[in-house]
Amino acid sequence: MVRRVGTIGGGIFGEMHIRALTQRARLGDIEYVGLADINSELRKARAAEYGIEVFADFNDLLDVASPDAVTIATPDHLHREMVVACLERGIHVLVEKPMDTDVDGCREMVAAADESGVLLQVDFMKRHDVYHAELKRIVESGGIGDIQYGYAWMEDRIEVPMDWLPSWASNSSPAWFVGVHYFDLIRWLVGQDALAVSATGIAQRLKSLGLDTYDSIQAKITFPGGVSFTVDSAWHIPAGNEAIVNQGIKVVGSDGWMTVDSQDRGARGLVSSIPGAPASMLTPNLGLFKESTEAGVSRYSGYAIDSIESFVTNVTMLERGVADLESLNGAYPSGKDGLEVTKIAVAVHRSVEQDGDLVSLDSL
Repeated sequence: MVRRVGTIGGGIFGEMHIRALTQRARLGDIEYVGLADINSELRKARAAEYGIEVFADFNDLLDVASPDAVTIATPDHLHREMVVACLERGIHVLVEKPMDTDVDGCREMVAAADESGVLLQVDFMKRHDVYHAELKRIVESGGIGDIQYGYAWMEDRIEVPMDWLPSWASNSSPAWFVGVHYFDLIRWLVGQDALAVSATGIAQRLKSLGLDTYDSIQAKITFPGGVSFTVDSAWHIPAGNEAIVNQGIKVVGSDGWMTVDSQDRGARGLVSSIPGAPASMLTPNLGLFKESTEAGVSRYSGYAIDSIESFVTNVTMLERGVADLESLNGAYPSGKDGLEVTKIAVAVHRSVEQDGDLVSLDSL
């Protein structure tokens, strides 16, 4: 039986969900039953481009379209109500990172999923980057020995908070919006929960432009056995930066090290978008997302798509009885993973507010 899947939130990344799911619908794997979004102009645009049903209220999507599974890509601080509403109806959920900006909200979601016995998956897409998957394989095979320390960085251009998220950037931060990608990736590589965090942050450039949020946050995360990682997150990088995001991770072990630069993957040049216009530096990153056309039909690929499609695969296996939640445990970013990442992010912000004091995750 083909499963019915819908989406709540059709903004910049919500469109990525629509692309992935309508692609699976064209293949006959699912029936895409619609998008819910409060923005009427956005609803019209998505309906026109993708030929999908749209709803103004997410409850109408749930009650009228009757989905078996829902993906959620609304602003971070709004996830809780929608996720819980789906889970309590017995609907499988894929929610964008971070699962919630509140630890109690995450706990409520995990409890609701456990009570209903349905899938709660978090879209920590960095796990699906083939370079990170290879890094995970090397770590697990003992290729660099025991992890001792590491460093990760993710720095967005200023257009991300200013142009992409002007209505809710002040409810977020670089740690919430981009740092959580690496908080999860590091937990996944280390294979243990974090113990404590210390962090500092600066709110300067964006505040001067009317956004009440941090420009940058630097966090040190400690794990059992003395393992530690430093994570730099920022979203104030000037518009002239050649890539929309600088990002990467270095892991040092007892017997070796590995670095993955997720932006500079070997393609770099000085190009002009319009013939004759001034050229600018460009480092295209086609690993995240790539759109091509085959036989007149758009084809989407990249780890952002793979991560969303993995949810469809998991739901299909569950509904067909090929797998259960226990057998899938560890194969996807779970609600518990989402909870632990939110605990790290909450501790980061608490430490920043306390001038870098060490914050234990046990206190959260």
